[in-house]
Amino acid sequence: MVSIAVWGSRTQIQSLGLRYEVLRRPLGLFFDPDDLAAEQNEIHIVASENEEVTGVMLLKPLLETELKMRQVAVAMHRQGCGVGKEMVRFAERWARDHGFQSISLHARLTAVPFYLTLDYCSLGDEFFEVDIPHVKMRKEL
Repeated sequence: MVSIAVWGSRTQIQSLGLRYEVLRRPLGLFFDPDDLAAEQNEIHIVASENEEVTGVMLLKPLLETELKMRQVAVAMHRQGCGVGKEMVRFAERWARDHGFQSISLHARLTAVPFYLTLDYCSLGDEFFEVDIPHVKMRKEL
């Protein structure tokens, strides 16, 4: 089940643990308290099964019509099972329903094929972010 987690809820806090395990720990990174505080103004989308958070993504408004998808993570034991696609589709529906016209993101190079299957387009050259290669991608809704 995919839903929006309320800031400070048990589900949103549990999603931090998933983000750490999948995105941060492998790179030796930790959360910055100021960055986490700023996330209060973002949309926290979570996938869950049996009260366990199995996926998470954040949507950050950039402009009145554009969102940035960020911090997308799926639990290792659920990768390849459609959780990520389900979250992206949920995010796109939510964005359209709230008047947004596009979603952009910085995809890790390893995730580019995943986003291409969902009709996201690559924009520009590869760049490094948190010391790993990324590509900017975007989809008009």
